Amino acid sequence: MAKPPSLQILIDLAQSRTDDAARRLGGLTTQCSQIDNQLLVLIQYRDEYCRQYEASAKNGICATDWRNFQEFLAKLDKAIAQQQQALLHAKSGLEAGQRAWHSAHRTLKSYDTLAQRRVRAERERDAKRDQKETDEYASKAVAKDPTY
Repeated sequence: MAKPPSLQILIDLAQSRTDDAARRLGGLTTQCSQIDNQLLVLIQYRDEYCRQYEASAKNGICATDWRNFQEFLAKLDKAIAQQQQALLHAKSGLEAGQRAWHSAHRTLKSYDTLAQRRVRAERERDAKRDQKETDEYASKAVAKDPTY
């Protein structure tokens, strides 16, 4: 049985919205992963920079080198803090994208369930109609030929 055009239109629209939400969710997941990786690189760079500086500082350092180290370390810390904020923002966007996909998917499933119920109801109606026709045919056949 064919689905009514209005229900099929709703299913197609819901499918399109679900697909769009899935694409956006994929992009948000990639973005979140990239930001997280960048944060890890910054943290690793800061740790390595500190280790190298400590190793060279064992022989003594001048005030200018110490100031330069402190200034660069402050810049790294600021970059790390900014990247952490970017990651929080990206995770928030990712959660919103997940909620949007779940909502669109739930709507699609609802329309699909309605379509399945409609098909099942049509089949039941057809089966009842066929059974009624068969019963009528049998009763007419018995009425025409009592030996049947």
